[in-house]
Amino acid sequence: MAMAMTTEEIGRQTRSHSLAENSLIGLSLAEECQDDCEGSSSGCGSGSVPAPAPQPGSLSRSRGYRRTRSLYGASPSSHFGRNARLAKNQATILTIQDPGSQRLTWYTPPLSVLVIKKISDSSVIQPFKDLITYLTVDRNMMVYIEAKVVEEDLLKEDEEFLNMKHKICVFKEGYDDISEKVDLVTCLGGDGTLLYASSLFQQSVPPILAFHMGSLGFLTPFRFENFQEQINHVLEGNCYLTLRSRLKCSIMKDSDETNIRHLKNDKSKSTILVLNEVVVDRGPSSYICNIDVFIEKRLITSVQGDGIIISTPTGSTAYAAAAGASMCHPNVPAIIITPICPHSLSFRPIVVPAGVEIKISLSPESRNSAWVSFDGRNRSEILHGDSVRITTSIYPIPSICFQDQITDWFESLAGCLNWNVRKQQKRLDSSLPSHSSTSSLDSLVSEDNGSR
Repeated sequence: MAMAMTTEEIGRQTRSHSLAENSLIGLSLAEECQDDCEGSSSGCGSGSVPAPAPQPGSLSRSRGYRRTRSLYGASPSSHFGRNARLAKNQATILTIQDPGSQRLTWYTPPLSVLVIKKISDSSVIQPFKDLITYLTVDRNMMVYIEAKVVEEDLLKEDEEFLNMKHKICVFKEGYDDISEKVDLVTCLGGDGTLLYASSLFQQSVPPILAFHMGSLGFLTPFRFENFQEQINHVLEGNCYLTLRSRLKCSIMKDSDETNIRHLKNDKSKSTILVLNEVVVDRGPSSYICNIDVFIEKRLITSVQGDGIIISTPTGSTAYAAAAGASMCHPNVPAIIITPICPHSLSFRPIVVPAGVEIKISLSPESRNSAWVSFDGRNRSEILHGDSVRITTSIYPIPSICFQDQITDWFESLAGCLNWNVRKQQKRLDSSLPSHSSTSSLDSLVSEDNGSR
């Protein structure tokens, strides 16, 4: 890892890192469940969930959790009528928390931040430099920046940036692992910038503060004008979080069921975590895509069309929405399955529980191969005998809210997608008599009785 820092600063930051490693590299959920959960040892739900808030030094224990099954469910102590109840299965019972109460807290003050900016956009350069200056000088934090950002033409000859270059730590994607060294991620760009930030962390993810400096900005609720105030608020903690679930995906190059072990090992290089969607399509072929969809090893349907989209609730407002799927709030524990231009009038998008295992493979009758992409990246060809395995990851994206989980989402729907935007119907002139449907019905009844 290339570091442009003085010896004294390296020593200081090294000592800071030793403290950071003993602090939370990510988040914890600040508020405890209340109401029905108070005083109950059985918790408030069932099924696996994103791992409970880790204690310092316990991040490695999350490997032992079972893959996610369902985020919400009936309380394990529920009774149904006089004689029925849920069968107890302690192996799958975990205490969960109301998503509306999820707030960020820090075990110790955060010491390092990863800054990700939109590439080749001159409008982001000055905010980027202002942010770096504030974090390094005013907040005395270690700042990580990608090597390709430093090498960008817009910054190579920038004298102001060159003067602050010795204060930052440079890393290269795919070569340097910074997942255990970053306390906070700050994004300057659009939704694509946030998706890229997600791809850098294939396990636990630090909280992400996303500033809207791109085109759409559905996932980036913060404005940069008062960035100092926003950063200070986040560093103090106690701000709302939206835990955006991700999909854990793996390509199996043969039908050997023993290869499923790769899907259960997040450290495997064959495993990819995606925030939006997995897309399987017909690629450059002129034939329709003919693929089989399995859920929990059971053949559900065959897709004959341009392809299929497997998306998270976050991705339901992206490609899936364009293909006709319903838009789901990120707190909904679900996976959305959406066909792309199916050659069938009855093939509608469906929603399945979060955590089910989905397998996609070519049908034996398929005339051509298929292609798969993960959040628009890592495009690969799928041949006969290959399969794509998809399930819900236990490592969500902790996205920091500008206001709260509900307000941010609906404001994005209206502001970015113009959801239900329509001119308001004018009211009737007050001088005109008003006739409600009830009064009209009463008059008809009276007239009918009078005629008798």
